[in-house]
Amino acid sequence: MHSAVHQTIATVWRIESARIVAAVARRVRDLGLAEELAQDALVAALEHWPKDGVPDNPGAWLMTTAKNRALDALRHRQMADARHEDIARDLEALGALTVPDFVDALDAARQDDIGDDLLRLIFTACHPVLSTDARVALTLKLLGGLSTHEIARAFLVPEATIAQRIVRAKRTLADASVPFEVPRGGQLAERLGSVLEVVYLVFNEGYTATSGSDWMRPELCNEALRLGRMLAELAPDQPEVHGLVALMEIQASRTAARTNAQGDPVLLNQQNRARWDRLLVRRGLAALARAEALGQAAGPYQLQGAIAACHARAANAADTDWARISALYGELARVTPSPVVELNRAVAVCMSEGPAAGLAIVETLMQDKALQRYHWLYAVRGDLLERLGRGAEARAAFGQAAAQAGNQREKALLQQRAASV
Repeated sequence: MHSAVHQTIATVWRIESARIVAAVARRVRDLGLAEELAQDALVAALEHWPKDGVPDNPGAWLMTTAKNRALDALRHRQMADARHEDIARDLEALGALTVPDFVDALDAARQDDIGDDLLRLIFTACHPVLSTDARVALTLKLLGGLSTHEIARAFLVPEATIAQRIVRAKRTLADASVPFEVPRGGQLAERLGSVLEVVYLVFNEGYTATSGSDWMRPELCNEALRLGRMLAELAPDQPEVHGLVALMEIQASRTAARTNAQGDPVLLNQQNRARWDRLLVRRGLAALARAEALGQAAGPYQLQGAIAACHARAANAADTDWARISALYGELARVTPSPVVELNRAVAVCMSEGPAAGLAIVETLMQDKALQRYHWLYAVRGDLLERLGRGAEARAAFGQAAAQAGNQREKALLQQRAASV
């Protein structure tokens, strides 16, 4: 009986924890303290529910308990802070507000344009004052509801490392007095980029793991999709949010086709498209349509979503509109210049204009230091050389790509390519 209740608590916590932490953080203005108070509510559930039964609305029970803990913390803080006591006494003497009302008034005064606790939590967890690794860990902990152990397992790093990142992240946010709010004006676009970067980093690590023996880690893809869909609901007027959701939905639709029966990788042009998840494809195309309907200049995620849509709309690899993909990559290179974007453009140019044209782009990238250790640079070069009949050079390129690959499945795939030339 107790095990069933504990399972229920774990499930409810996974669903509700982000909202609870966000609601508490708005009151106490301290992310670390908010998480502690939310955890107190979880402990209370573990103590009471096995004896008293699961409440009719378990999420509301946890939220109320956590808010009560927050109110207690605020009272203790006010009692310990003479300055706050003086402010409260002055206000009460003027017949203005009681202490709890004063706290609520401060909350109301700090309402943002979008005005949602979860959105504040996302922007706080992804604040640029934190390192990228810290942002990813904190976001998965607070918004994904993952345990420290689950995050460590997903990224193949020691649990202590993840725990330290999370502790340091919360301390950094507190030391920097990062406000618990959605940025306004010009800062919104800048900070939104940081949020979307974290979500897409999580997705990419799940879509093609950088190390280890697994080609994919679907649980990370699912968490990123959940975060992206949440963002789209909270910020419906931001086209880049919808663009990222479109990109992730369409890429995730290929999951079942990306491995064979032995778990080995299957590249895009060889995938059985009948195995693509058509529901996810439809969701992705709908998200792209929402982004385009906002009528703003396409940003990098919307452009990448449009590229993914070209693949999704093709019934088979031969029907792919490579000319449009090449043009979209050209626009993406203009918006966000990057050697990786140029490498992808080289593939599209190869497919639309021939391997010699693609190889010309790749040869210029061979001098780029940023790509020196990027195994897909050598893999693409090997593929283009093979198409041009330059077998010995292609074998060497695939061998170099295999040597650079960190993921064991990718390494094996590239070794097979080298052997098959």
